[in-house]
Amino acid sequence: MTTNYHIPVMLQECIEGLNINPDGIYVDVTFGGGGHSKAILQKLSNKGRLIAFDQDSDAAKNLPNDKRITFYQTNFRYFANFLLLEGVKADGIIADLGVSSHHFDDEQRGFSFRFENAPLDMRMNRQSDFTAATLLSSYSQEQLKNVFVEYGEIKNAWKLAQNIVAYRAQHSISTTADLIAAAGNCIPAHSENKYLATLFQALRIEVNGEIDVLEEFLLSTPDVVNEGGRLVIMTYHSLEDRPVKNFIKSGNIQGIEQKDVYGNIIAPFSAVNRKVITPSEQELSLNPRSRSAKLRIAQRQVLTTH
Repeated sequence: MTTNYHIPVMLQECIEGLNINPDGIYVDVTFGGGGHSKAILQKLSNKGRLIAFDQDSDAAKNLPNDKRITFYQTNFRYFANFLLLEGVKADGIIADLGVSSHHFDDEQRGFSFRFENAPLDMRMNRQSDFTAATLLSSYSQEQLKNVFVEYGEIKNAWKLAQNIVAYRAQHSISTTADLIAAAGNCIPAHSENKYLATLFQALRIEVNGEIDVLEEFLLSTPDVVNEGGRLVIMTYHSLEDRPVKNFIKSGNIQGIEQKDVYGNIIAPFSAVNRKVITPSEQELSLNPRSRSAKLRIAQRQVLTTH
């Protein structure tokens, strides 16, 4: 298993959050470098089982030689279908929604603005034809503006979209350097890195449909988690954290509470940690990339019959 692929964030807190039954069935929907999966396997008996998902073909190279693990190379929006087909329910599900260090550090994947000659790719699933370059060459000015506002909360989004449309009329936008040139005077001199980080985030989210995937995943979990089972989800920005928080609180993405005749909120899960969990000072010093991580843990409600 690759050790430098990705340092798992809040590993101990995640494993504790799963409250692992050694004979249980657990699901890692974002296998990546396999850090969380490896820690889960260490807690399982020979009867226990782990089902892992990752759409990136690179992740499969990190699979341990362990008969207790089943791996599916697919987007985790479909994970519930595979569990239903197998006729199993999970005792715990973990989702680490961050982009791995491997993706940020691999120039050819195009996830980081640190490499000026990097291709504007950003695909998690390299079987897809839709790259960031495709997006930038085909979206209208209005569509570009919407992506920048919705997924990057970029204040000068309209001007940025205008600059890109004007630039692509004369030049191709296929590398990081091309995009920076196209953005031009929209990039503030005093906070260039912060601006580019939000721009790349917006493009990456749109290319991979990340918010739609997350919402589909959340809404499918009640059907495949056993009563008392755990949901452990780590997010890295508010666009991810908000739907997770709302879903745990209310059972829907909007956070609209529905109550029974006794005034109790009707939701399939209940929060285990009332306050969001964040990395310790020690972890932050060892792994600065963990600084934006937020961990939420929920438990499947025990169904009652009247």
